[in-house]
Amino acid sequence: MENEIIVTENNTETDPTPEEMKSQTGVLIGIGIGTVVLIALVVVSVIFLLNPTTDTARFRDVFIIFMALESIVIGLALIILIIQIARLINLLQNEIKPIINSTNETVSTLRGTTQFLSDNLVEPVIKLNEYLAGLGHLARFIKPKKK
Repeated sequence: MENEIIVTENNTETDPTPEEMKSQTGVLIGIGIGTVVLIALVVVSVIFLLNPTTDTARFRDVFIIFMALESIVIGLALIILIIQIARLINLLQNEIKPIINSTNETVSTLRGTTQFLSDNLVEPVIKLNEYLAGLGHLARFIKPKKK
């Protein structure tokens, strides 16, 4: 199992604590044991079904047991899915939302800066160029061309 790097609120990377490692290891061991037990139950059931004296009532009973195990597995998968969705929502609310808010503030500041530069720098330069172009046309109009 690889060591995961945990990023705290101040963006410093830390190794997982021993308690977290034990918890993760315990979960993985539990999942492994559950999988082995489930596979063993399936194998025993198939061997039982292949017995020549098996009648339809036994087949029905084993099928019902398979359906019960399948519903348990689906229930566990749904629980894990709900937990993952809760973690995703927590991530969105506590980490991504502040980043988006900070980005919006930056964009607002940039918008204000560009408006300020447009009003106080670009617009006067353009007006000066307009006046100079007008004076140039006036000078050409007043001064006739030589032929």
